[in-house]
Amino acid sequence: MNSDQVKGTAKEVAGKVQQKTGEVFNSPEQQAKGAAKQVEGNVQKNYGDAKEVIKDATK
Repeated sequence: MNSDQVKGTAKEVAGKVQQKTGEVFNSPEQQAKGAAKQVEGNVQKNYGDAKEVIKDATK
């Protein structure tokens, strides 16, 4: 597991929390920011996954 995988997962979780908080307080802005953070985290995690696959393939 590399840092991109960890950071990406953390961003996804933070985004979910932010989105749910926005839903509870009826804040579309926070919901949108949370959803965007989830996407950003997912992209970073997938990048980290790809790096691991390449690293394992070169062994």
